Amino acid sequence: MSEVTGGAHRVEILGREKLTVSGVEDVERFDEGGIVMSTAAGTLIITGSELHIGKLSLDGGELHVDGKIDSVSYEDAPPERGGGFLGRLFG
Repeated sequence: MSEVTGGAHRVEILGREKLTVSGVEDVERFDEGGIVMSTAAGTLIITGSELHIGKLSLDGGELHVDGKIDSVSYEDAPPERGGGFLGRLFG
């Protein structure tokens, strides 16, 4: 089980077959091989096979997924340019 702090976001994995995510703001893409969603902690990408959304409640911000889960990863926003010395040097 993995939990990410910050806001009301939580990820729970049971084996490789069940996934529950809270803090979901929007599901951007979904098919049997992957799910891309916006969460309170950033963009979350789930990959696997035979993935099915069992429950989706955007009002409550909760998503349940069944299937074979291969990976769970976050896509970070690109760093903002400017600001510090290195930003000005390489920007």
